[in-house]
Amino acid sequence: MTDILYVDDDPDISEIVQMSLGLDPELHVRVCGSGKEAAALTGDWTPDLIMLDFMMPGLDGPATLLLLRQNPALADVPVVFLTARTAERDVTALMATGAVGVVAKPFNPLTLADECRQFLA
Repeated sequence: MTDILYVDDDPDISEIVQMSLGLDPELHVRVCGSGKEAAALTGDWTPDLIMLDFMMPGLDGPATLLLLRQNPALADVPVVFLTARTAERDVTALMATGAVGVVAKPFNPLTLADECRQFLA
């Protein structure tokens, strides 16, 4: 079983991601609505992959990544951003944060699980 943490302030997108990844019986998804919620959840749980929305109120995706990286158990967990902001400069900035990839929104719900698998070591 592969554990995935998805962090997004939009409950509709979170539900679609959870359903899309749920199509793969080997993937288990936990969803958080904010970076602070994600930090609390990962205090005693380590996912195999972290997926972050780029634009969120309060802590945005990059700030959430910095917060999560303060937990030594998460230091080597691959992080992928899901975002509608896919201009080259945005993708370059996200990759500079240590992300291993960027998935464009809107994404294909039928192929999202396969896209996620490519980022797992």
